[in-house]
Amino acid sequence: MNKVVLLGRLTAKPELRYTSSNTAYTRFTVAVNRRQTKEDGTRDADFITVVAWRRTAEIISQYFDKGSQICIDGNIRTGSYDDQNGNRRYTTEVFVDNFDFVDSKNSRNSAPVPDSPYDYQQPAPAPTPSNNSVDVTNDPFAEFGDNVSIDEDFLD
Repeated sequence: MNKVVLLGRLTAKPELRYTSSNTAYTRFTVAVNRRQTKEDGTRDADFITVVAWRRTAEIISQYFDKGSQICIDGNIRTGSYDDQNGNRRYTTEVFVDNFDFVDSKNSRNSAPVPDSPYDYQQPAPAPTPSNNSVDVTNDPFAEFGDNVSIDEDFLD
């Protein structure tokens, strides 16, 4: 199984680019602190190259900035190429399958992020029953408020 979960901060603003076939992508670096602390209490970090494609790349480049904290779920991909001098170079990158916003809205200096159920503030009033409605008095998700609408373009 090839599964990676990273929690770290972006080292620069992700730049949205397009392939020759007009597919959106972004490549950026995430600084991830190591678990072990040094004698002085500080931690070393690893700088990991991450690649996102299509709608995921568009969202990350729009809502994340240098220093933003991000949680990435993805997989490792390795490759190689010959540089200008003919030397073989090897690459290791994490390709994003899913990501999460970690910073709170108030701590980000970028544009507001679409609301999610995790932005929970106050329960919505219970729906009033009608002849065409389903009884939701025992609905464990009722406290999250309005119905969730999923945009299929967002899911890629």
